[in-house]
Amino acid sequence: MIILIWVALILLACWFSWFFLQDILKHKNELEESSWKKTALIGFVVNFFDVLGIGAFAPQTALLRFTGQTKDKLIPGTMNVANTLPVLIQAIIFIRVIEVDPLTLVTMLLSATAGAVIGARIIARLPENKIRLTMAIALLVTAGFMTANSLHWIQGSGLATGLSGEKLVIAAIVNSALGALMTAGIGLYAPCMALVFMLGLSPKVAFPIMMGSCAFLMPPASFKFIKEKAYNRKAAVAMAIPGMVAVLIAAFIVKSLPIDTLRIIVIGVILYTFASMFFAVFTNKGAEK
Repeated sequence: MIILIWVALILLACWFSWFFLQDILKHKNELEESSWKKTALIGFVVNFFDVLGIGAFAPQTALLRFTGQTKDKLIPGTMNVANTLPVLIQAIIFIRVIEVDPLTLVTMLLSATAGAVIGARIIARLPENKIRLTMAIALLVTAGFMTANSLHWIQGSGLATGLSGEKLVIAAIVNSALGALMTAGIGLYAPCMALVFMLGLSPKVAFPIMMGSCAFLMPPASFKFIKEKAYNRKAAVAMAIPGMVAVLIAAFIVKSLPIDTLRIIVIGVILYTFASMFFAVFTNKGAEK
C-alpha cells in the first residue's frame, strides 16, 4: 500500500508540475505586479511552519493580504496552486507507515479529492465579495480549530483502524465536504482529525488520512483554479519554489521547535485578518463589480 501511494504521489507531482509550468510559460509576459521577494518569503515561512504544526493556509491568507500581493478574489486559488508541490513533498516524506484499513483510506482520499474538485470549480467563479466572506468564515473556523488543538480539546482514544457501513458513508461525505472547504482556505488537518476521532478510529490512523487527503485533493483542485485563471501566477510560482525548500529544511534539518507561543500569535493574526476581511465585505472595499 505504501509503495502504491508513493508512486501515485510522485506521478501527481510530475503531472501537476508539467501543467503548472505550461501555464506559467504560456503567460510569462502577462505576470502580475506581485513582489518576487515578498511572496517568496511568504511561501518559505508558511510551509516551514506547516511542517512543524502551525498550518499554512490561514497565516498565508493573512500575509498575502497584509502585504497586498494579490487580489482577495485570487487568494484561494493562489494558495492552493502554490502549496500543492510542497504538500506533495510532505506526503512523500512523512507517509511511511499506513496503519489504516485500505478500504477506509482509499474511500476517504477519493471523497476528499471529489469534494475539492467541486469546491474549486465553485470558488473560482465566485465574485470577490463572496470570496471575502467565504475566506472570513474559513479564517474564523481555522482559528477555532487551532485554539482547540492548543488546549488539547481534540483528542482520540479509539482503537479501530478501519470503518464500515454507515460510519464509512459518514466519513466519506464529511471528508468530501472538508475537501471542498479546503479550496476556500479552511485547512483540512484539524477538522479531519476531529472526524477520525469522533468515528472511533485510532489516533494512529489520523495522520495518513489527513496527509493523504491533502496530497491527493490539491493537484486536481489546483488544476481547476489554473484552468479558470483564478490564481495569481507570479505569486504562486514565487511561493511554490521556496515552499518546497522550506519543507525539506523543516523535515530533515530543524525537525521541531517550541511553537506554542508562535501558535498563539498566529491565532491573533488570523482573527485580525478575519475581522478586516469581514469588514471589507460590508464596505465593499476594492471589490470587483
